[in-house]
Formats: sequence, C-alpha cells, structure tokens
Amino acid sequence: MSSAAGSERAAVETLVRRIGASAARSGRRLTFMEVCGTHTHAIARAGLRRLLPANVKLISGPGCPVCVTPIDYMDRAVALARRADVTVCTFGDLMRVPSSSSSLERESARGADARIVYSPRDVLRLARAEPRRTFVFLGVGFETTLPTITAALEEAEATQVENFLVLAGAKLIEPPLRALIASGDVRVDGFLLPGHVSVILGADFYRFLERELRVPGAIVGFAPVDVLAGVAALVDAALRGGARVENLYARAVRPEGNRVAQELLRRWFEPVDSRWRGLGEIPRSGLAFRRAFAHRDAARLAVELDPPREPRGCRCGDVLKGAIEPHECPLFDRTCTPTTPVGACMVSSEGTCAAWYRHERVGASA
Repeated sequence: MSSAAGSERAAVETLVRRIGASAARSGRRLTFMEVCGTHTHAIARAGLRRLLPANVKLISGPGCPVCVTPIDYMDRAVALARRADVTVCTFGDLMRVPSSSSSLERESARGADARIVYSPRDVLRLARAEPRRTFVFLGVGFETTLPTITAALEEAEATQVENFLVLAGAKLIEPPLRALIASGDVRVDGFLLPGHVSVILGADFYRFLERELRVPGAIVGFAPVDVLAGVAALVDAALRGGARVENLYARAVRPEGNRVAQELLRRWFEPVDSRWRGLGEIPRSGLAFRRAFAHRDAARLAVELDPPREPRGCRCGDVLKGAIEPHECPLFDRTCTPTTPVGACMVSSEGTCAAWYRHERVGASA
C-alpha cells in the first residue's frame, strides 16, 4: 500500500469513528440526501453506506439530470430524430433512455440520424459542414453543463450558423430542494450538496437552506474522505440543532461562484415551470430560451407527439425523491438491468439504480 493510500485509509477510519461517536450522542435516526449523481456513484463505489452507523442513512435525490428528464422530452427528441431533415446529437446516456415507445438508439438502428457527441461545439462543427441540414443538440443538464451549451450558442450567433438548434431541457438545483422539503414525503436532515454545480453557483447560493428551510448542507468533493467529511459536518449540525451550509470543497468552489457563467445563462435563458420525473411539475425549475433567441429553440420544429406513457412497473420516480431504494423496485435486477434498462435511473452513468446494480446489490437492506 502506498503512503498516500495509507494516509487516505487512516483519514477515512478517523472520520468513520467521529461520525459514529457523534451519531451515538445524537440519539436520533439521521437521514442525509446527496443531490449529485457523481456523489451517488462515488458513495456506492467506495461502499460508504456500509461504513456508517445504523442511525445514519444516506439516500439519493434528484441529482442525475438524465434521470429527472421527463418522458415527454424524450418523446420529442425521438420525434425530431424521425424527421428526414434533422440530426439529433446528444451525450451518450440519452441515446438509451426509453421514450414512451422507442429510444434514440432504436431509432438510429432503424435509419434515423442520431449521433453521440462529446461537446455542443462538436454539433456546431457538424452544422457548419452541412448547412442544409438541421442539427439539434439535446440540452439536458443542471447549471454545470449549461455554460458550455450557451458558449456554443454564442459562437453560432457570432458566426451565423443558423442550422444549430438546442432542445432546451435544463434543470435548476434550488427548486427541487425546496420541493422535497415542502412535500414532507421523505425526512431529510441535511443535504450533501453537488460539487460541480456549486463551482458555477458558488457557496453563498445555498443560504436559502439556512435562512428559509432551516436545513443544513455541506458542499463536498468526490473522494471518500470528502464525502465522509460532509457527513460528519451534517451529523455535527444535527447535534447543534443548526442549519449552517459549510463549504468543504473550497479548493474548487468560491463563495460567489463563476459569475461569467452565471451571466451567460441569464443572457440566454429564463426560468420556467418544468416537469421532473418523480417530482412532477415544479415552478420555475427549468430554463427556456428568452424571446430574443427563440430561433435557436428546437421545440419550434413541427413533430407529431402521442400522450406520454411511463414504463409499466418502473419506480424510477420514487427512487429520485428518496422514497425507496433501487432494490425495492420490482423490476430492479430482474427485467431492468444495465443491458436491458426499463427506466432512466438504470441507463444513466449517474443514475442511482445503475450505481446500486454495480456496487450495492450484495448486502442491500431489505
């Protein structure tokens, strides 16, 4: 074992002991929610849930942007791909997410032009090369991915690439946190806040948790030590009865965030009511193009859509709001696996069901 690995193991053991001692003093059952898909996989991969005391539970929330994207968005994406004059481009996960009746992967096998790209600028290059064809990028994501999309849109405007469009499907992180607390469906004693999103928004953004919701939070990185430090801070907050938000990822997250990226988002998009898988419609939780940029909105392209239909038996929505663990879904590890996914939570590389399938099936609690 290297000295670095030994040092990390010692730090983990110290944090686990600290959490255990503090949790014992609290005398309460404490439930903390991570709201970042990368955290979900980091926690599962390192087996952190199994290291925590019995009265401290980590649950996963709506932190996977692909997973919370409603099925009617995928219906529209599939319908656009069926148009002979349109190429739909997306990151890899969305290719396999089921729509009501198909998926982009299936449509591609049938001859539709749906392509995997690595950045929105890849789509911009394709659009320049084929000016008579319309290229649509699927703009799904939280505040983390939106700046790269808006940067590509800025370049398209500046260079007059008119055939580059975006199907807006972005989500904002604040409204679902408010909705989860307001619903009371699941008791949440604190949030492990997303590292990547917080780089854009800044630590000060989360003061609404302290001042309005009275729920503590910890902004953390992605190593096991980072996550456990966040859990320890939340347990300590429960002991004190406070609602402080701590920035434990200060090496990447500044108090004010990335103001250039924030301004770019405000320039192009405005908040709108938006549907979330599992959470329903949440006011002002999505982003739509401002009127001045409506010509970049792929939703203006005519397609035929049937009423959306959720996969029968899939409980992805309940998983996303922390109401159940993946193994409690009747389809999990039966008809729904990474090779034959029924719901988005099993498809996405950030999905909770995918994380559980890979790392936590053995020893899952009943």
